[in-house]
Amino acid sequence: MTITLQDLRSTAASTFGWDTLRPGQELAMEAVLEGRSTLCVMPTGSGKSAIYQVPAMALPGVAVVISPLIALQHDQAESINESAGSPRAHVINSGMKKSELAAAWEAAAGEDESTRAKFLFLAPEQIARDDVAARLRSLDVSLVVVDEAHCVSSWGHDFRPDYLQLGHLLKDLDVPVIALTATASHPVQNEIVERLRLTDPTVIVEGFDRPNLSLEVVHHVESADKERAVRDQVLSLQGPGLVYVATKKAANALASELQERGRSADVYHAGRLRNERQAVHDGFLDGTIDVVIATTAFGMGIDKPDVRFVLHADISDSLDSYYQEIGRGGRDGLVSQAILHYRPEDLSLRRFFAAKSVNRTQLRQLFVLLMVAGRPVKTKKLRELSGLSPRKLTGLLNLLEASGSVGDSVKGYRARKISPADAVERAVEQAETRERIDQSRVEMARRYAETRGCRRQFLLSYFGEELPGACGNCDNCSREEATASFEDAVAAGTPDADQPFDVETLVEHPEWGRGTVMGYEEGIITVLFDSVGYKTLSTEVVEAKELLAPVPAVG
Repeated sequence: MTITLQDLRSTAASTFGWDTLRPGQELAMEAVLEGRSTLCVMPTGSGKSAIYQVPAMALPGVAVVISPLIALQHDQAESINESAGSPRAHVINSGMKKSELAAAWEAAAGEDESTRAKFLFLAPEQIARDDVAARLRSLDVSLVVVDEAHCVSSWGHDFRPDYLQLGHLLKDLDVPVIALTATASHPVQNEIVERLRLTDPTVIVEGFDRPNLSLEVVHHVESADKERAVRDQVLSLQGPGLVYVATKKAANALASELQERGRSADVYHAGRLRNERQAVHDGFLDGTIDVVIATTAFGMGIDKPDVRFVLHADISDSLDSYYQEIGRGGRDGLVSQAILHYRPEDLSLRRFFAAKSVNRTQLRQLFVLLMVAGRPVKTKKLRELSGLSPRKLTGLLNLLEASGSVGDSVKGYRARKISPADAVERAVEQAETRERIDQSRVEMARRYAETRGCRRQFLLSYFGEELPGACGNCDNCSREEATASFEDAVAAGTPDADQPFDVETLVEHPEWGRGTVMGYEEGIITVLFDSVGYKTLSTEVVEAKELLAPVPAVG
């Protein structure tokens, strides 16, 4: 039986109550029907879940959905089952009882298409288990969905090493893959495609702009003044709202102060028990908790449309992280405030986290272990032999693999024909490149906080998207004199006179090598280089000294 796009439209209406599908959704669904994989980069609230839920319900077999948060898995499964009127979605994770796991696997393996499970939700750490991967290979899988796909990218702002195991499984299953994320700059998109081994995928990138988000930065000199200002502003804002802080200690202190002053607030971070985090998650969704103070551990996949403010008490480690976090506000399309309280000294903490030291001894020992084995070795066996923690082992393997010293396959990791000394040096160089890139992203976050131009223009240019005029909905635009200067700048000359290269042009620099033009701001060109990350250059100097040359198109 051939499934058509019209069949999918009928399924969307009859099962989920969606009478119309957006162009981006239909384009992605058409790719699935053609057997092609898809990378969808769509803003929060744009209906990414429909892209996989509709085809999965219409196609024979079961869709495997990889999602990083257990709470989100259950929310999505419950929503699907409610729409379908029967238990068609099941969850498999470490927090479930054996009887529940057995029932889920049994439902997925059933032969009756009318009652068989149509969705299996799993966490990435489940995929890394050999027994789980083997059971998935035995099922009739219709497609695989990788939610929050930026987690697979070491360029990304929420890298999850367990996602690195996905590529092998996807290759074995040989079904269409739908990779979904709300935020992914060009290098993140490229690494998602590479890591998931997507062959000639359809890439759908919808605009990053969220015009209903009001952007503001509040500057501070003293730490104590900033803390008081954050507290007072949260007390004055109408919720629901999210407050992001850099440390668990700061989250606990702010939550206590707000509670003492009568605000319905609670704290969410990795230091709390799982059931406590779940209670905060549920309370925020049902409205019993008005404000959540959190580290970056909270918010991914939160399906709450009426978040009225997202306040950052500390600057994020990158604009990737910041945009993902403020995107949790205003999903209903109404105005939501995105406020950053900024103190230049706070950047030192972000620079510290961006600095990554590599243990040369552990790198060498791991490579020698693989070299002596003389054959592919699975991750589980490597943990036993090396004594390394799962996260440490995955990080070292990632460096060795990315630098070309180790090959990986479905059978495991294998040392290439190279000396241990060279393998270590290559891996260290790879780590140093990533550190330079991470430090450059901290610098771009600083420039966003300190820019005197339109913040939305700056933010969008970071992702390679142009906004032709001032947004009128940020603190800088709200100043009458600034708005006038923006209008004068827009009116002055043609883009060609001010911009020597179009956005997304590939260019070459004599020292930093190849890069991509990301955007312009007040005589400054921003280029994302493969080797050093983001760099800002004077457009006048670039032209006068011919520092950048366009890279000829291949073919």
